[in-house]
Amino acid sequence: MKRILFSLVLLGAAFMVKAQTADEVINMHINAIGGADAWRKVSSIKMEGTMQVQGAEVAITQTVLHGKGSKQEISVMGMTGFMIVTPTAGWNFMPFQGQTAPEAMTAEDLAESQDQLDAQGSLIDYAAKGHTVELLGKEDVDGTECYKLKVNKKGGTPETMFIDTKTNYVIRSVTKTKANGQEVETITNFSNYEKLPEGIVMSKSMTLPFGELNVTKLTINGTVDEAIFKN
Repeated sequence: MKRILFSLVLLGAAFMVKAQTADEVINMHINAIGGADAWRKVSSIKMEGTMQVQGAEVAITQTVLHGKGSKQEISVMGMTGFMIVTPTAGWNFMPFQGQTAPEAMTAEDLAESQDQLDAQGSLIDYAAKGHTVELLGKEDVDGTECYKLKVNKKGGTPETMFIDTKTNYVIRSVTKTKANGQEVETITNFSNYEKLPEGIVMSKSMTLPFGELNVTKLTINGTVDEAIFKN
């Protein structure tokens, strides 16, 4: 009898391990945020929000036309800067950092920024996009048990996602990029998830190293003039 019980315990453990493959975790996450079919219908996203940085209110607008262009606008103290990314070119213009004219991205920066053109998220059809994913087990994030996924993106920028084992939402993302020859790690925490009329679920609060971004408006599949992606 003891041997039978022990065998059943081992069998149950085997099923638990099997359920925690990278693809199983990804599928649970995608189902939690609306399902792959709903996300595949997303052709554009426009996000508008605000954040407080050192006492100043910063307005941020991010517009992504899937596979074609991304533009992030940052307005503060009467000045507006932007970052534009397209498949073939990109530009940065941050007047509050002393820039007087837009600067073209280097080939390396442009390659690392290509993920910004993905309006559907890197885990939707990740293999077809050229990404690979590793499941690194589980890890506690501020008291929440999470699956730890490492996404090795085609563009070369790795991202580690922490997915709540209960909600299957991403609650933390860690990315590593290069700036001035140095590797920079950025931690972003996600919360306040909301289901949109299009059936997809998105976070409306993101805590970044320099402040919390609160999304005030999300527009899915709105008309986007491709001219905004030209410098």
